[in-house]
Amino acid sequence: MRQLLLVYVILCCLSLAHPFCPSQCTCVLHGLTDGARTRSVICNDPDMADVPVNVPVDTVKLRIEKTMVRRIPTEAFYYLVELRYLWITYNSITSVDSAGFYNLKVLHELRLDGNMISVFPWESLKEMPMLRTLDLHNNRITNVPNEAIPYLFNITYLDLSSNKLSTLPSDLMDIWPPFNGAPIFANASQKVVLGLQDNPWFCDCKISKLIELSKMSGTPVVLMDLFMACTTKITSDLGSNVILRCDATGFPTPSLSWANSDGSPVDNTVQESPGDGIRWSIMMVYSPYDEDDMKRTVETKAGSGKVLLEGLSSGMRSSNDSQMTSKSDSSRCEYLC
Repeated sequence: MRQLLLVYVILCCLSLAHPFCPSQCTCVLHGLTDGARTRSVICNDPDMADVPVNVPVDTVKLRIEKTMVRRIPTEAFYYLVELRYLWITYNSITSVDSAGFYNLKVLHELRLDGNMISVFPWESLKEMPMLRTLDLHNNRITNVPNEAIPYLFNITYLDLSSNKLSTLPSDLMDIWPPFNGAPIFANASQKVVLGLQDNPWFCDCKISKLIELSKMSGTPVVLMDLFMACTTKITSDLGSNVILRCDATGFPTPSLSWANSDGSPVDNTVQESPGDGIRWSIMMVYSPYDEDDMKRTVETKAGSGKVLLEGLSSGMRSSNDSQMTSKSDSSRCEYLC
């Protein structure tokens, strides 16, 4: 009996020294130069359908990649108190519970790129006070609400590229100097990297303000890609003929193109670049007499500093009065930044 008890104690000690690894994962123990050890776990079984619940508690880095996992449930990782890196990338996740990241107090990096998330629970970031990297690239997110702003102050790497965003929260710029009242220092070491490209942006003052901020000397904001595309729509009254002109300035010289509301290109335009960093284009619109208003879209690229739309018609109006102003007979529509 005493021998059996001794064997049982030895087995228990071994189980504590070598924590159990989930069957669909690989666990690796890394030795550090100072003699300490860290554990990483990789779960990439294509048949995995749920977030594993028996990951070793001393795990520092957890990667769940290319699986069939569709949701992150409540308190999915609450027992991983040492977790610093959490990558849940290129799965099939559509739902993230607001308490899905509960108790991840030392998490530094959260990557959820390559999923199908349309709504992200921004309030969940309060459970991760040490978080610095948030990667939501290549999802289906349509909105970043103003309520998300308080949780983004400590983020230094935010990738929202390749989503379905059309506008930014109005208070986003207030996070960084000079808009938060703090001075800009030319030798500022703390940078904020933003990935915003490849979204269907609407050309408004917030986009223009962000691009201008990224160009300021010593600014903390760095855009991953300055070649951001955005669209502006102007609707003309039935039966009116309209001349549309778009002026854009910026460096490098912006590229302008016109398109119908169905996405088909418009060829009957005149476009010139009278100088470096300046581009303008003119198009005549013959509005049809039918039940639908005619729409034209101008696309600007390469981070223009100013975009001016000018129209001459018998009664032109803006499709978004909060972003443009218009007058009859001689309309001049421009951003009020």
